Amino acid sequence: MIREGARVVIVGSGMGGGTLAWGLAQRGIDTLVLERGQVLPREPGNWSPQAVFVDRRYKPDETWLDDEGTPFHPGVHYVVGGNTKLYGAALPRFRERDFERTEFPSGVSPAWPFRYADIEPYYSQAESLYRVHGSVGQDPSEPWRSRPFPYPPLPHEPYVQEIADRLTEQGLHPSDTAMGIDLRPGGSCIRCQTCDGFPCRLGAKSDAETCALEPALAGGAVRLLTGARISSIELDQHGRVARLHGEVDGEPLVVDGGAFVISAGAANSAALLLASRTEEHPTGVANSSGLVGRNYMVHNNTHFAAVDPRRRNDVVFQKTLCLHDFYDDLGDGFPGGTVQLIGKVQGSMMKTHATRVPLGVLDRMADRSVEGVVMSEDLASVHNRVTVDPDGRIRISWRRTNYDRHEALLSKAKGILRKAGYTGFFEQRFTIDMNSHMCGTAVAGTDPTTSVLDPLCRAHDVPNLLVVDSAFFPSSAAQNPALTIAAQALRVAAETDWETIAS
Repeated sequence: MIREGARVVIVGSGMGGGTLAWGLAQRGIDTLVLERGQVLPREPGNWSPQAVFVDRRYKPDETWLDDEGTPFHPGVHYVVGGNTKLYGAALPRFRERDFERTEFPSGVSPAWPFRYADIEPYYSQAESLYRVHGSVGQDPSEPWRSRPFPYPPLPHEPYVQEIADRLTEQGLHPSDTAMGIDLRPGGSCIRCQTCDGFPCRLGAKSDAETCALEPALAGGAVRLLTGARISSIELDQHGRVARLHGEVDGEPLVVDGGAFVISAGAANSAALLLASRTEEHPTGVANSSGLVGRNYMVHNNTHFAAVDPRRRNDVVFQKTLCLHDFYDDLGDGFPGGTVQLIGKVQGSMMKTHATRVPLGVLDRMADRSVEGVVMSEDLASVHNRVTVDPDGRIRISWRRTNYDRHEALLSKAKGILRKAGYTGFFEQRFTIDMNSHMCGTAVAGTDPTTSVLDPLCRAHDVPNLLVVDSAFFPSSAAQNPALTIAAQALRVAAETDWETIAS
């Protein structure tokens, strides 16, 4: 048996766990980070569309189940740095309205237990930590900020600038995408074509390992144990976490500590709490509210490829432009969402979806297309939830919510692109396996009967247990969630009385 321990134990090294570890390192707190995966190697396959998208080289072999018991491969990555190792590095802030109660035609997005002003200083700190490039004054939905972006926006290549000009001619306000890459003077980014959805061979992407965990480890207060899969949480007679149980390379693992933080991602964090059920806690740990695993959200997203056969798209780094004119009002008094370009898609990447189309046809299409995502908010629903089967497998019950808003925004985006000269429009609606923006499965709030965590992510039921990842989100908003996870992790690190919790 392997025995480990620390003052603070963190399960997971992604945006939540990795950033929290950095924050605790600044305070000199003895911290152990447990990661079920290994360090993702820097190798030629990092930049291979075949390896990444077709062969699924960096995704786990495990399957989850849907409502009907049909297995699917989830969009998660078990490596040091978690999903951030392959994310698109878009790091926008949520808007002020996202923290308030918002009504939609088909439901309500609830208020958060804190406001934008409470997290704003940590947004600034997270932008500095994650080397965010951006601009102010273009985006009609942008929130106020106490400090400017640490780095200037990424310049548009001529093809993308032409799109921006054509949108501006329509009276719209295209803006720069807030991006986390190392394109500062002397930085390691070469502005390549394989960033969005790929690992970075150069360490130039602002992921949780590169920007947060590596510096935390260098300081000496934080340690990392890889290959450590945690299977259960043991509580003592006083209702506190006594230890964690799991395994490392087939060997039993026991981890002692003072305070314990679960940062395994919205689905896996909820699954661990649910799987830790005992006779004293038959519904799992920290679940007196019955809400652990419930209110699962995963943005309404559609990938699109808009084709203009008259123009060749010679762009290398495409993900520099977004459109938020309809974020707060789609023209009918209700919010819409986000339209943003994604990394340039190659024909071989399209092949994973358009399986029956010859690769040569897809290559010609990619040569004349621009790609993006239409993103709108989904709403919390009691049906949408994470559960754990008796054999330990994760089951996801999921039905789309608020989809009328998504359909309306998608239609609006198509009309705008047609006016900009695009005659063909191909779409890929996100399905249950395209779940990279999962959130809401251990919601934060002030009332223990209607929430799992308090506003600083501490479990209402268990004094020395926290959940610091997107599981705490009361709503999903319609922005990429990574920067908000990081900002909250920094807030938790700074404002939590760790001495009291760990005692």
